Amino acid sequence: MDTSHHLVFVFGTLKEGFPNFSTNRGIRYPGEFVTTERFPLYLIGERMSPWLIASPGDGLAVRGQIFSVSDAVLKAMDNLERIHEADGYRRLQISVIPTEGDSRNPIEVYAYLKPVEQFETKMVKKGPLASYELADALLYRPRSSQSV
Repeated sequence: MDTSHHLVFVFGTLKEGFPNFSTNRGIRYPGEFVTTERFPLYLIGERMSPWLIASPGDGLAVRGQIFSVSDAVLKAMDNLERIHEADGYRRLQISVIPTEGDSRNPIEVYAYLKPVEQFETKMVKKGPLASYELADALLYRPRSSQSV
């Protein structure tokens, strides 16, 4: 029986109402959350993918949502984010706090970040951003629709 649950901070296409939300079958924590550290969040490349760069202290505090997900959903997210591929995201632990209410107790969560070594300034199409919005999601092109 799958009883293990993980907290995942989603800041981009996995947010509720965004292009890859169908992969995220978790239970949403109420409210919005923001990273305790600043991170660079950019729209990258022709696909306009949201990249949160694993470079704490740079960029802005980034807003997102928290979901409690099962092992199976975490595995589906890992596959979507291609964490086992050389050019994929990495699932790392970061801290977030609620945007409203008590911010004294940071919450440890997983988030999908891009390693700094994959990032080049010339790839940036927009950013740094404090939040990935629906207007940004309209620019996003999923990998499956990419021309080969």
